[in-house]
Amino acid sequence: MTQEIHGTVADGFEGVREEFAAFAARERRERPDYEGQLCAYVHGRRVVDLWTGPDVTAESLYGVFSCTKGAAHLVAALLVQDGTLEPDRKVTYYWPEFGAEGKGEVTLRDLLAHRAGLIGLDAGFTREELADDRVIAERLADQRPFWRPGTAFGYHALVIGALTGEVVRRATGRTLQEVYEDRVRAPYGLDFHLGLPESEEPRFRSVQPMAPTPEQQAVLDGLPTGPHTLSSIAFNTHAPDAGGLVDHANTRLVRAKGPASAGGVASARGLAGMYAAAISTVDGRPPLLKPDTIAEVGQLHSVGYDLVARAHKAFGLGFQATAENWYPFLGAGAFGHSGAGGAQAFADPRSGLAYGYTRRRSAFPGGAAPENAGFVRAVHRAALAL
Repeated sequence: MTQEIHGTVADGFEGVREEFAAFAARERRERPDYEGQLCAYVHGRRVVDLWTGPDVTAESLYGVFSCTKGAAHLVAALLVQDGTLEPDRKVTYYWPEFGAEGKGEVTLRDLLAHRAGLIGLDAGFTREELADDRVIAERLADQRPFWRPGTAFGYHALVIGALTGEVVRRATGRTLQEVYEDRVRAPYGLDFHLGLPESEEPRFRSVQPMAPTPEQQAVLDGLPTGPHTLSSIAFNTHAPDAGGLVDHANTRLVRAKGPASAGGVASARGLAGMYAAAISTVDGRPPLLKPDTIAEVGQLHSVGYDLVARAHKAFGLGFQATAENWYPFLGAGAFGHSGAGGAQAFADPRSGLAYGYTRRRSAFPGGAAPENAGFVRAVHRAALAL
């Protein structure tokens, strides 16, 4: 069944529409229900705004999993820029209880760069606990790190937003979600929510689980697993009745509270619009981040073997290093965050590009969906040609 590609592209970006349409046609040969959104800004101007799928509009909202971490760390960046947070202070300066079990020397920079070793709990979290950043932070304060802080790094998949958020709360007296709403989402009218109002629920498209081919399932079955591995602890799969990421996004309690690691809800417009606001003048508003702050968050902080991902990864200050992890043709200092279901979002300050992509069905093999590579290359090529 053919599905129309809706939306617009600016002059010079026609190749992006062609790339999006070609992928959608290929994908639907095996998965006729494919739906997704693609949006991009260049120097604060929206140049790509596309969507496809039954009943999908530009205003449809999706669970974007770890793309949420980008919003969380934009808040942290703003507070660093203000002088409210200082990356090289110890976390205990803001949050004294954090120092238990040998964590007293951990700096905020270590924490944001996934070097603290505090990836989860020995016993795991309940589903309800993972919806509440305050509870996550309180329980982690007493947890012994899984490696000596600062000696290595590993993806704090379900907890980094709560850890960052507790520092924000201690420093400002407000939750990370409240600061984000007041300083980022509301001023720009962004469809990127850390706490989705009940009134917006009709726009939410429930996440669909991955539908791997037999060959893809064989790859998944061959991955090393075990209930006591760092990966299991980081993704909470060792916990009794842990549920899964799809269940997490599809739970109203999670969407209502907007936990800052993986509980955000957004459209592609919302994802791209946030990064455009971060680095560019949008609708007459100056960039949220100053050049020095953009350089700080995009600077490589943790590069090498990620103990949780069991692969080579790169992080800036809270953000993923987008060029080093996925798209080496992007400029140095590109920063953003992908999501487990396939979503991708980032800013490339050197080209002025801000990018957002969502899809409903979780992509194989997890993380940024493979089709992003073609979309990003097409958008970036057109942006450079402007």
